[in-house]
Amino acid sequence: MSTNTTAEVILAGTDSQSLEFDSGCSSLLECLEQHKIDVPYQCREGYCGACRAKLVEGDVSYNQEPLAFVRSGEVLLCCSKPNGKVKIEL
Repeated sequence: MSTNTTAEVILAGTDSQSLEFDSGCSSLLECLEQHKIDVPYQCREGYCGACRAKLVEGDVSYNQEPLAFVRSGEVLLCCSKPNGKVKIEL
């Protein structure tokens, strides 16, 4: 994702809330926190994998190789950024 772009992040669910991922955010987790979305995570306490979410559509890039195993259709919010529009299920 280039430094001058934003991306749409859609939260799958009953209301399908949409928000904008700004290139200033370091990760999807940070973006969700800035938009006051409550997301379970323990990354900052040393446990990797707690921020795992379902990637319904779209594609992400990882800032660094995740420490936890990531299955197809999953995303770790703490270390990823969207490559364009994405839809995730928390």
